[in-house]
Amino acid sequence: MSPELIFLINTFASFFMTGLIWIVQLVHYPSFHYVGADNFKAFQLHHVNSIDKIVIPVMIAELATSFGLAWMDGFLSLNAAGFYIVILIWVCTGLFSVPAHTKLESLKNEPAIRKLVSTNWFRTVLWSLKSSLNFYLLTELIQ
Repeated sequence: MSPELIFLINTFASFFMTGLIWIVQLVHYPSFHYVGADNFKAFQLHHVNSIDKIVIPVMIAELATSFGLAWMDGFLSLNAAGFYIVILIWVCTGLFSVPAHTKLESLKNEPAIRKLVSTNWFRTVLWSLKSSLNFYLLTELIQ
C-alpha cells in the first residue's frame, strides 16, 4: 500500500472520528441524563452495541495507519506526533470511557454520566488536534 493511500485512510478516519466525537460530546452523552432509570440499562446496552460497530473498526484503522505513517516517516516526525495523539486517545478511552460505561451497564448513575461527559472532553480535544494535524499535512501534500 502506498504511503499516500495510508495517509488518506488515516486522514479519513481522523476526520470521521472527530465529527463523531463532537456529536457524542455535545448531543449524545448529555442525553444520558434524560433517559429514565427504568429504560437506562437497555439504553446503555443499545448504545454500546451500536456505537462499537461504528467506532471500533475506524479507531483500529486510525491506529494502524498512524503507526504505519510514523514507521515510514520516523518516530520524531509530524506523522509520529499524530500516532502519539492516537495513543493518548486510546489511553483516555481505556482509563475514562470504558470504566464509566461499565458503571452504567447495570443502572443509571448520574455521577458516572457526569464523569463520562467531563472526561470525554480529553478525547474530543485530542481528536480535534489529530484532525488539525492531518489537515495541515494534507495542505502540505497538495502544495
